[in-house]
Amino acid sequence: MMYATLMLVAELICIAIIVVLIIRVVKKYINAKPVRDEKKQSAETLGEVLRAYRTENKMTQEFVAESLGVSRQAVSKWESGASDPSTTNLIALAKLYKIEPEELIRSITE
Repeated sequence: MMYATLMLVAELICIAIIVVLIIRVVKKYINAKPVRDEKKQSAETLGEVLRAYRTENKMTQEFVAESLGVSRQAVSKWESGASDPSTTNLIALAKLYKIEPEELIRSITE
């Protein structure tokens, strides 16, 4: 009888600890919402980054398209976010803009 009572008390203590830990995690997640929202607003899309590099290099969509062997509409879709360039085209874009491909990826994840 004493053993069963001790086991029940131990189980209740474990459950209480788990509940407290879950509450702490949920509170931390809720309190981090402003930080997540701020990061979401400041993050640039790949299209915005591609457009910025193109205009910084004073190139037209037509010029970029001809240089890569794609249509101007494809470049427009990449910049508007309607589609993403293939890995091959992403590397070619980086080379055209005289940057490393990693720099394009870093630009959208920072």
